[in-house]
Amino acid sequence: MKIKAGDTVEVISGNDRGMRGTVRVAMPRTQQIIVSGIKVMRKHQRRTANMRTEPGIIEIEAPLHVSNVMLVCPGCNQPTRVGYEVSEDGKRRICKKCEEVVD
Repeated sequence: MKIKAGDTVEVISGNDRGMRGTVRVAMPRTQQIIVSGIKVMRKHQRRTANMRTEPGIIEIEAPLHVSNVMLVCPGCNQPTRVGYEVSEDGKRRICKKCEEVVD
């Protein structure tokens, strides 16, 4: 997956289009990510026998598919596609617009 935890991304489709956030969790197996502050859903939680459960309406962040977001380049501050560059150090991600190293 070209997007990792800690990256800044911009949503390109859906109700949250144009919003930016930081990736908290990346799930490569399902091709999904959880972005902080994006796709917030409300869940009705009821009290259980366990007293740690907080009853009421709680807000949780739902996962997004990686095809609905683009990586924001730290150099040019624009959403961009990701390319790879192989050097002696190893493989590095680069911005396709400004050719700057993302990692």
